[in-house]
Amino acid sequence: MGILDRFKSHKAAHDKARQMSDAAEKKANDRTGNKYEGQVDSAQQNIEGRMGMDRDRPQQP
Repeated sequence: MGILDRFKSHKAAHDKARQMSDAAEKKANDRTGNKYEGQVDSAQQNIEGRMGMDRDRPQQP
C-alpha cells in the first residue's frame, strides 16, 4: 500500500488537503487578479481528482 493509497482512505487528511487546496487557489487568484481563474480552478479539480478528493462542482462554460 503506497502513500497515496493511504491518503485516499484517510478522511482527516482529505479535509486538511482540501483546506490547503482552497487556500492555494485563493492566493493564485488574488495574485493574478482572477485573470486565470478558470485555469486555476481546472488545475485544482484535476489535482483533487487524482488524489481521490473529487468535489461536486458546477461545470463552467
